[in-house]
Amino acid sequence: MEGLITSYRRSKHCQTPNQVIVAVPSIDTKEKASELVGKKVTWTTPANNLITGEVRSSHGNSGAIRVLFEKGMPGQALATKVKIE
Repeated sequence: MEGLITSYRRSKHCQTPNQVIVAVPSIDTKEKASELVGKKVTWTTPANNLITGEVRSSHGNSGAIRVLFEKGMPGQALATKVKIE
């Protein structure tokens, strides 16, 4: 399954670079998104390295998920695809 990184998890004054919001096209409700909690997520860097993370929770009511990565995600990761396993 693939998803799209939409944004960092953030508030008005700060952002958390190791947590991102991922939109999955086939999921459109909060209940479906909560079924993905605990799944592994991988992002491939332009140098073909893998950065792995884990789905922690759903985000909002439209089916987005919040993913915690092992290290901070670079800005070039925004609007790119990730694999959810």
